[in-house]
Amino acid sequence: MNLKEYRPVVEALLFASGEPVTAEKLGEAIPLQTYLVEDLLRQMKEEYDRPESGLQLLQLEDRWQLATKDQFAQPIKTLLDKKKNTPLSQAAMEVLAIIAYNQPVSRSFIEQVRGIDSSTLVTRLAERGLVEEAGRLDLPGRPIAFKTTDTFLRTFGIENISQLPRLHEDFMEEDPQEEGPVQTSMTDQPGVGEE
Repeated sequence: MNLKEYRPVVEALLFASGEPVTAEKLGEAIPLQTYLVEDLLRQMKEEYDRPESGLQLLQLEDRWQLATKDQFAQPIKTLLDKKKNTPLSQAAMEVLAIIAYNQPVSRSFIEQVRGIDSSTLVTRLAERGLVEEAGRLDLPGRPIAFKTTDTFLRTFGIENISQLPRLHEDFMEEDPQEEGPVQTSMTDQPGVGEE
């Protein structure tokens, strides 16, 4: 079999890994003998070194990594900064609120509250550094728990979670004259609702 036929799969593995990987590991995944993978990697490195490619294949001791060329660092930074600074969607804010008010929580808890798969939103919030893994819950299957981060606190201008606004405080107030909460509305105010 021609070595070039393995190029697309090696390229896909390098892209998907995101981290430096040895020729041996790549060979195990394909499968292909390590010395043949190394030959192919050297050929690919020469191809990526051409000016018409925006990518480069880095050799880091015995590991290889697919990366962008240094000359494109500024436009990449601009793109990623814009993506990072885009406002959160309503759905992402819902997921963030569920995590913030109930932490630590599992994905299944979030999905139960929202009634829809929220795994992509949790991943995006983690990529932005607003939530992080908080170990595993002591529940069947030992699901991963999520909690908010220091970045979350800085972003929302609070020192700790106890400073989050209380839920439903707009509708319920304690009446000092009576025991328990009293329902308030605009018509309870003097001059409102009178004609």
